[in-house]
Amino acid sequence: MNGYQIAFIELALSRGALRFGSFKLKSGRESPYFFNAGLFSDGEAMATLGRCYADALVGSGLAFDMLFGPAYKGIPLVTATAIALAEHHRRNVPYAYNRKEAKAHGEGGTLVGGPLLGRVVIVDDVISDGAAKRESIDLIRSAGAEPAGVLLALDRQERGEGERSAAQELQARYGIRCVSIITLGDLIEALSRPSDRGTRISADQLTSLERYRDRYGVR
Repeated sequence: MNGYQIAFIELALSRGALRFGSFKLKSGRESPYFFNAGLFSDGEAMATLGRCYADALVGSGLAFDMLFGPAYKGIPLVTATAIALAEHHRRNVPYAYNRKEAKAHGEGGTLVGGPLLGRVVIVDDVISDGAAKRESIDLIRSAGAEPAGVLLALDRQERGEGERSAAQELQARYGIRCVSIITLGDLIEALSRPSDRGTRISADQLTSLERYRDRYGVR
């Protein structure tokens, strides 16, 4: 695994953003783990998270000109990523984000930040049914820009209603890449090492993760 992936897992565990147990998802499935990016709620966490996003994006080789963060969680994520790209990769790229409701005064509109131009990467935490990402894609295209990819913290690699995951459906429908800091497979690989796992996850919990992947994971 890459260093940024290990750093992300350590960060998620230390902040409680990644938890193990039994969690009911929107899909109705009982998941043995849950990820909540909202718990990255201090400066040190966001600085580390931004570096992980930036490292994953640069490492993917994806060509891009700017970043876009969908409201609301995407706003701090896209900001942290843009800062990390400038500080650690010498890539000074503009970014923008949207409001949920149009502003009726001042500059008005729903977009804040740089104008949507060129190849735009959408930065968000996870992908569930893909609806929010489709809204962002439509918004970017309506501005005359090109959706270049989606950058995620975690890809659950989990089937939707069909045989594909939400990320695979998005790629198939729009022809854009989904890049993630880690996947469920990466998480299981990291936690399968006893020296890395420590007391943070039990052998039974790890087995539950593997069974969940076997049952719901994409091929």
